[in-house]
Amino acid sequence: MDAFSCTLPVASFNDPELVSRKSKPEGTVVRVNEIPIGGREVVIMAGPCAVESEEQLSETARHVSAGGAAILRGGAFKPRTSPYSFQGLGIDGLEMLARAKKETGLPVVSEVMDTRQVEVLSGYADMLQIGSRNMQNFPLLKEAGDCNKPILLKRGMMATLDEYLAAAEYILAHGNPHVILCERGIRTFETSTRYTLDLNAIPMLKQRTHLPVIVDPSHGTGIRTLVPTMAKAAVAAGADGLLIEVHYRPEEALCDGSQSLFPEEFGILVADLRKVAQAVGRSIYNSKN
Repeated sequence: MDAFSCTLPVASFNDPELVSRKSKPEGTVVRVNEIPIGGREVVIMAGPCAVESEEQLSETARHVSAGGAAILRGGAFKPRTSPYSFQGLGIDGLEMLARAKKETGLPVVSEVMDTRQVEVLSGYADMLQIGSRNMQNFPLLKEAGDCNKPILLKRGMMATLDEYLAAAEYILAHGNPHVILCERGIRTFETSTRYTLDLNAIPMLKQRTHLPVIVDPSHGTGIRTLVPTMAKAAVAAGADGLLIEVHYRPEEALCDGSQSLFPEEFGILVADLRKVAQAVGRSIYNSKN
């Protein structure tokens, strides 16, 4: 049995009805501008943590497109622990993402932080990301359920899988079935990495829900040198996609430079991921086909 198979015995959890694997045993494929997430092809999303400038985004977007990414990630609105940290460029950042999309042809995923931002982001992004800190922002979950865009829902840094699936249920219950789950690391007693990347969550979520599951090894480790190893492990464990931070000059990044790959590192990683995917009966989605 390969890592992609969904015929594993289903654990006896009382999962919310709409997200439960029992409600849709065959699984869900979410399409982002016709890119299928949740099928046999593993989809790579890459780009900078935050949009910082026209040059930074354009250069990075070109590199990740050439390196094998199918979707461009970039934050225009940034939730930061400190109110004095870079908060993102807002609408200007969204306009830069739109230009990068036009230049590269890559669909865009960007984070929404507030109910008031859903409508405006929907005009720019092809998929809306709800970040870890907002996983239980219930008004935002409901608003995301009322929009017609695919939603990338990140697991809260201290959330159980029960709480995570209940959060996803909010979106589906409000009418939007196009939800992708993202494991991005949880807080534990371990301090040698930024978070503990919970790869157990991949097969467990695959058993419990029909929704696609992707992994963010950048936030999950917080350390650039660990990202490739954990990305490959995630694909081996059955992830439907990866969300990877890449910056054309990580040493100058205003946000999370220490976990962002250099463009050349990203290209090498994608080549390795193709081998891992093939070993478990899958392939990496090729946007150039």
